[in-house]
Amino acid sequence: MKAFLTLSKTMTLGLLRDRAAVFFMLIFPLMFLVLFGALFKDTSAPQVKVVQVGDVAVFDDIPAEQREQLRDVMVVDKTDGSRAALNQALADVRKGDADGVIYAPETAGKSAGSGPTEQVELRVSGADSAKAGSVRSVVDSVLQQANQKATGQPPAYALATDRVEDESVKQIQFLTPGLLGWAVAMGAVFGTAYNLVAWRKKRILRRLWLAPVGAGSVVSARVGVNLGLALVQTAIFLGIAVLPYYGLKLSGDWWLCLPLVVTGTLAFMSIGLVVGALAKSEEAANGMAQLIVLPMAFLSGSFFPLDLAPAWVRTLSDFLPLKHLSDAMQGVLSRGESWGTALPVMGGLLLFAAVLTLIAGKLFRWEAV
Repeated sequence: MKAFLTLSKTMTLGLLRDRAAVFFMLIFPLMFLVLFGALFKDTSAPQVKVVQVGDVAVFDDIPAEQREQLRDVMVVDKTDGSRAALNQALADVRKGDADGVIYAPETAGKSAGSGPTEQVELRVSGADSAKAGSVRSVVDSVLQQANQKATGQPPAYALATDRVEDESVKQIQFLTPGLLGWAVAMGAVFGTAYNLVAWRKKRILRRLWLAPVGAGSVVSARVGVNLGLALVQTAIFLGIAVLPYYGLKLSGDWWLCLPLVVTGTLAFMSIGLVVGALAKSEEAANGMAQLIVLPMAFLSGSFFPLDLAPAWVRTLSDFLPLKHLSDAMQGVLSRGESWGTALPVMGGLLLFAAVLTLIAGKLFRWEAV
């Protein structure tokens, strides 16, 4: 026990004195949480700006109450109906100063019925397909309501949409689990690989091998330091995310994220052991660790959801441990899930750690070649 405590203290002090390691393992992931949490703090629907050139009856006849409701999603700026005003509005859309232009052509067609049909022209930019889609959707909704009113018949069906979560649920509920999983993965892989290579080059491993210290004490001290770092990361992440500015709301069994963090750390430490056994320098260990963890984070949906990703990306993500860790963390932190979600993932991570640790043992070297 004395050897374990001494080694743990030495490793912890060595980590804290390495400013680069502290930055990349603690501060760097936290910066992403602070930045993304601030960027996506307001998840309300974006407001679009449309220029109305001249008179367009369907928009001019909107009642004041409905116009006020429409203002939440679309602002309509009306100009005169001159050709110069139309050209200026189109130029504003091309430059991105407006999201769309609506106007009524001088010639109007005739419908199959008895009354005239006013044609409304909408022009949007193809440079921003998301904004263009929003403009089309809102304008089409206005036209559909006007057509409905013109017929004098009430709609046969009505669709009411809402979120499955409470309205108070914010984007931080989905950002925190993914970013925390990435932070745990990077800290475990980077810390294990970098220290293993550095100790081998400085012949510290050889001294420990020859010293009257059991291998179990060395390994358990290294594991203990990494687990302590991961739990500190978790406490800092959750402590910042639950602040009123970000508004993370923890579900009932949120504490299950702690055993998930522990098993996830062991799994990613095993990757670090393999990297440390193969790398011959600290720079190579750092590069290999980043090459593994960063693409895995993107492919696992740690930064952005994979809903719109190609099918092969979603299939590949199912084989990545970070994907399952992030999903399970989101389940227990944000979705109110419990042991049924956490236990299978913990078992899979421990199995993954055991397999890669055996591989690392076969590749392990006490001294630099």
